Amino acid sequence: MDFIWTPWRYRYIAETAKDKAASEDACIFCALQKRTDDAAAHILVRAEKNFVVLNAFPYTAGHLMVVPYKHGGEFPLAEPETLAEMMRLAQQMQVAIQRAYSPDGFNLGINLGRSAGAGVADHLHMHLLPRWTGDANFMSVVGETRLIPEDLDSTYAKLRRELGLG
Repeated sequence: MDFIWTPWRYRYIAETAKDKAASEDACIFCALQKRTDDAAAHILVRAEKNFVVLNAFPYTAGHLMVVPYKHGGEFPLAEPETLAEMMRLAQQMQVAIQRAYSPDGFNLGINLGRSAGAGVADHLHMHLLPRWTGDANFMSVVGETRLIPEDLDSTYAKLRRELGLG
């Protein structure tokens, strides 16, 4: 069996593992959406049924998530309007990321359940992250360390500009 070490993610896992019940009161996404300082929370866009937030522990610069306001992790129970808006926001954000970073490709996905990789399993969310050919370099593969060349505040400002919001 091979092991892939991701030490940069430990803080994230430890924080979300504190409350495995993940009630709405303990949910990081529910707490985020209640914050009033979008820049400090790195919330890029607030739409009718979803909001877009930068991932606090990104795999690459520009890694963000589209998150429904409604708490719940069951994909089949999500409202069609919420899912449709999630996809529209993902399209809008892909265009902004493309203009800001010129990546070679994108990963877009939803992890359903902890065993599928969901760090926050009880609140549905979709990841969108830019990818570059060769972005799994020596540091990531051998050095077990991910290098992110940009801080979240810079990423936030750059994407807000591309969205015409900053």
